[in-house]
Amino acid sequence: MTARQHAAAARSASASIGVRPVPGLLDAEFRLFQSLVEREAGIQLADTKRALLASRLNQRLRELEMPSFSAYYRRVIDDPNEAIVMLDRLTTNETSFFREPSQFAFLETRVFPRWREDASKGRRPRRIRAWSAGCSTGEEPVSMAMSLLSHFPRSEGFEIEILASDLSTRVLRQARSATFSLDKAVQIPGHHLHRFMRRGIGRQAGRMRASSEVRATLRFERLNLARDLDPRLGIFDLVLCRNVLIYFEPTHKRGALQRLLRVLDPEGLLLLGHSEALQGREQPLRSVGPSVFAWKKLLDD
Repeated sequence: MTARQHAAAARSASASIGVRPVPGLLDAEFRLFQSLVEREAGIQLADTKRALLASRLNQRLRELEMPSFSAYYRRVIDDPNEAIVMLDRLTTNETSFFREPSQFAFLETRVFPRWREDASKGRRPRRIRAWSAGCSTGEEPVSMAMSLLSHFPRSEGFEIEILASDLSTRVLRQARSATFSLDKAVQIPGHHLHRFMRRGIGRQAGRMRASSEVRATLRFERLNLARDLDPRLGIFDLVLCRNVLIYFEPTHKRGALQRLLRVLDPEGLLLLGHSEALQGREQPLRSVGPSVFAWKKLLDD
């Protein structure tokens, strides 16, 4: 069904229910939003998410003084900016510093020492690029920046670049500030905390901010993994896409994975969430660590 057909269905649903001061979400309306979210973001909203969708969008309906979910659906169809707002309201943004600690341990003990040795012998460049796909409020890319800066110091000519992307403009605004609650300090290893985080004072009391050294490595951008990527993104040594693809409909998941692989260096690593796996023998990657994957061809050579 095309967007116009969906909108026509929405108008029909709206006409059948009339105008309600406090709108309830009808079955037909929920199906419209299920299809819309899948088309726009690749995210599969299970039937069990109906109450979640209704509660998260209800406030937006009140803000816009919309009489029904069908009316709001038509607004989203007609206004790309409102589609972004809708996805902001619906996406889940759970994160923490040094999440998946076994992956960081694997990188810091098995991968980074080898990369550093190869760089010293001229076998690999001294520039390391990482992509945090689904960066949420910034804890993941900041964690990776701290880890990389500790192993590849600028004083030895290394250059660290980290792209941090998310579908949600709301969390990206927060991530760009690189400012976090002091309550999260317990998630950061002590040596990283003392070197890379600064305690806030005055109006920033109770907060901490990543150091300028960390912030200089970060670039933030809104990217939709359900859409083709700009080839100007370049190639990455590390691609982190943890606990993101689990929300995707299978077809969109395969498409998103292919987009990630197109920007993964031939000697690079893909990091997924601990509960995620790559299915099928046709996959070009092989597990080399805790939800860490490398190209099969590289391993077979």
